[in-house]
Amino acid sequence: MDMLRGGQIAEAGLTDWRKLAQGLHARYLVDDFGAGARFVTAVGEAGDDLGHHPRVRIGAGYVDLELVTADAIYRDDEGTEHVVEWVTQQDVDLARRISEIAADQGLAADPASVSEVELGLDTADSATIAPVWAALLTGSAESQGRGSPSDEVRDATGRVPNLWFGEADDQGTPRQRFHLEVYVPPEVVEQRIAAALAAGGTVVDDSEAPGLTVVADQDGNTGVVCADVSASAQAEVSAAQTD
Repeated sequence: MDMLRGGQIAEAGLTDWRKLAQGLHARYLVDDFGAGARFVTAVGEAGDDLGHHPRVRIGAGYVDLELVTADAIYRDDEGTEHVVEWVTQQDVDLARRISEIAADQGLAADPASVSEVELGLDTADSATIAPVWAALLTGSAESQGRGSPSDEVRDATGRVPNLWFGEADDQGTPRQRFHLEVYVPPEVVEQRIAAALAAGGTVVDDSEAPGLTVVADQDGNTGVVCADVSASAQAEVSAAQTD
């Protein structure tokens, strides 16, 4: 099944859900564990009907869900097909059904509270070092390149954050190689950056804001606040067409 681009996902109008990193994420608020379990049971039955299921975590007062397809098809600029982990139409269809189930059970969504963290490592030779990190993080060499056309390390069970590799020169002065990618909903970007600045951080690169904003701590260590702004871009296009 083909992967969906950002604009296609935005057009689906999934108000309960936010696109973070590879998948769709939602949080529903529940009164207690029993209510969460009943909700998850209904979600599981809906997933059985569609032959697809979300990743689920039940916590104190909430149920977190992630929808992603493990074998989505991505076509590069040359037309070569790659199997990737990404959002497809079956994720959109199940997201809509889950929202209906939540509404039937009187559960409220809290889309602004979802987030996802990934690891980034800059290197000049990802193919050489990726097997080491695959073994350390997941214990399996198969996690290298899983769901990605690159050497990115992804655990099939989602136990650890994904690790992707950025480009770095082989020579040069020592610098930070590891950093965190913090994915948040677009409506949370300003608040999250403001909180980091209030705590003593600084913005070192906002040239790609609001999609990507690099923030540094007092020691110069950097992290990136990431948001999928496809929905706002789609709204601008629609407004322009209307005008």
